[in-house]
Amino acid sequence: MRTVTLKLPDNIELNEKEISIMLSAQLYNLGKMSLGQAANHVDLNKAAFINELGKYNVSVFGETLEELEQEFLTPRKL
Repeated sequence: MRTVTLKLPDNIELNEKEISIMLSAQLYNLGKMSLGQAANHVDLNKAAFINELGKYNVSVFGETLEELEQEFLTPRKL
């Protein structure tokens, strides 16, 4: 595993764990990491990581809230 150095402005108050979770959530969202890989990266089990995904508006289902609403609220022809 490689290490990356990240410079953030002083007014951004995030600890390393929060930054790792945010990055893993985004990499999962982009399909660059599986759910298991992302959870392991931040030392969480899958259930705990899924809970974290919601904090960053990342869907476990690979769809945004807007896409899900559109699909379920749009009348369908039978």
